[in-house]
Amino acid sequence: MPDTTSVAVLGTGIMGAAMARNLCRAGLDVRVWNRTRAKAEPLAADGARIADDPAAAVEGADVVLTMLYDGSAALEAMRAAASALGPGTVWAQSTTAGLDALESLAAFAAEHDLLFVDAPVLGTRQPAEQGQLTVLAAGPGEARTVLAPVLDAVGSRVVWIADDGAGGAASRLKLVCNSWVLAVNNATAEALALAEGLDVAPQGFLDAIEGGALDCRYLRTKAAAIMSGDYAPNFTVTTAAKDARLIVEAGERAGVRLDVAEAGAARLRRAEQLGHGDEDMAASWFASFPD
Repeated sequence: MPDTTSVAVLGTGIMGAAMARNLCRAGLDVRVWNRTRAKAEPLAADGARIADDPAAAVEGADVVLTMLYDGSAALEAMRAAASALGPGTVWAQSTTAGLDALESLAAFAAEHDLLFVDAPVLGTRQPAEQGQLTVLAAGPGEARTVLAPVLDAVGSRVVWIADDGAGGAASRLKLVCNSWVLAVNNATAEALALAEGLDVAPQGFLDAIEGGALDCRYLRTKAAAIMSGDYAPNFTVTTAAKDARLIVEAGERAGVRLDVAEAGAARLRRAEQLGHGDEDMAASWFASFPD
């Protein structure tokens, strides 16, 4: 392996761009591709090379990192890159893809003799920009040495769960974690909406629970967004709605009834239909009110 690990990042949205920037800062050889090239071009100032297509991005790369909207987008990008993928290339698949899609991704990796690492991350814009993500990883031991500088650059913590990425252990844990994140987000939005409806000062609610068992930092973060009306996206309503759907589907697949998750998914879809899809998921607050 060359002295400098070469990494191809496919997908430079909120998360992918932040991860690519940290890879550049760590001194890695970074190539990036995004379907909308304009979203990738700012990374040239950080030292990344902008590729015109996925194949150009992955050619000769030690590691391919996918951070795209969903499993279908990740598979489409990798199929477009297939002609330039070398046997033994490490593929760190960080898209929240869901269990059904993960099976197709793992099958593609096996077909092309890639070392497949299921590697979703916990965290949103700020921890991504600070290189403070938690990486949930499952994959073969021979991939870990090659992947180590990549994970060190994007995360503050790596939790290795299993030796087989195709088994989906990391993605299953990610869905469990996201079910909690979405529940807290939606509950915060509903509590503040109810406060408005009952003519209760939102700050009064926050003061009442301050420092107690009911308080939590994430609630404070989402409440601050709602109270200030600042919905600059850390994690968009549209992406949250997609993840909520994947969580409900995973529950159905496992024979587990998820009433709260199902209601939360409907709430996020409603906020999206009201025109808030590109805003932070705290904008699920709007789903509590008539059109």
